[in-house]
Amino acid sequence: MAEQRAGRTLTAGLVGYGMAGRQFHAELLRRAGCRVTDVVTTDPVRRAEAGADWPGVTVHPHLAALLESSRPDVLVIASPTGRHVEHALAGLDAGIPVVVDKPLALDHEGAAAVVRRAEATGTPLTVFHNRRWDAEQLTLAGVLAEGRLGDVHRFERRWERWRPVPKNRWRENAVGEGGGLLLDLGPHLVDAAMQLFGPVSGVRAELRALTTPTEDDVFLALDHASGTVSHLWAASLAGAPGPRTRVLGSAGAFLVPGHEDTPGPFDVLDPGEGMAGWLVRGTESAPVPTAAGEPADFYRDVARWVLDGGPVPVDPRDAVAVAAVLDAARRSAASGARAVPDDVRPPTAAG
Repeated sequence: MAEQRAGRTLTAGLVGYGMAGRQFHAELLRRAGCRVTDVVTTDPVRRAEAGADWPGVTVHPHLAALLESSRPDVLVIASPTGRHVEHALAGLDAGIPVVVDKPLALDHEGAAAVVRRAEATGTPLTVFHNRRWDAEQLTLAGVLAEGRLGDVHRFERRWERWRPVPKNRWRENAVGEGGGLLLDLGPHLVDAAMQLFGPVSGVRAELRALTTPTEDDVFLALDHASGTVSHLWAASLAGAPGPRTRVLGSAGAFLVPGHEDTPGPFDVLDPGEGMAGWLVRGTESAPVPTAAGEPADFYRDVARWVLDGGPVPVDPRDAVAVAAVLDAARRSAASGARAVPDDVRPPTAAG
């Protein structure tokens, strides 16, 4: 149920009403008590869905029409990745605060250009790294802050699924335009690792296209300046998905079973209701209570940022640093050698 905020309700213009726009952004906006007043789409089915989901919404055929006739509190860019830069720049030039779905751009150069335009126009900009607000991520951050794992030497996170017959959509097929798991799930994985363990000084990567024209099998090894190594997986052809998160330290390990969308053999390790995972020391194990938090908190923070002058939910320069790591991953996969990111900016805290 949508909650009511004290004072004025945040209004949002949503550019794109496909899976990202409708299932993620619109749903989280609703749960955060915000209201979608404008949608940009030319698809007749999506136009009808927007009208049914948001009575009174104005549906525009293109972004220029929205900018000419309406001024929502925030403009949410949920169009295909290849158009993020174009749409973000238009919103920034119009002076409307902008939220861009991850990734901010196809590459580091494009992401940096968007941030420069935001700074030049003085228009607020943030990026949809909403997974910073996942209860799992917040729980792990608390475990690390308490020093319960000692010195962490390895962080592992897997987003694996069993999808031998791929979906026929742009995310699987758009070569060079943002399709593929590196730019779909990679930004979340890399941002999580950088939030927890700091800047990345080197990347080794394996990228393969097994069932689609774009990569559907991704492995990244990140060397953090802190000394921790992150191993990150995104895969669509994983018949037995591994544990979603495993963190190894000198005082023990933190383990989270398989991904909630893909049941696997590690579900037998379910720690129980209200528990996020396990703290493990050899044969000893204890469940860890789940920290409070959910992805809709991103838009609650957006409302405070736009309406009340609160802190930016995600510093967009963090997204530029993530893009640099993903660019380095492509160079590493092509050369077979370790690559150094062009941007090693220390990440900022979430929330």
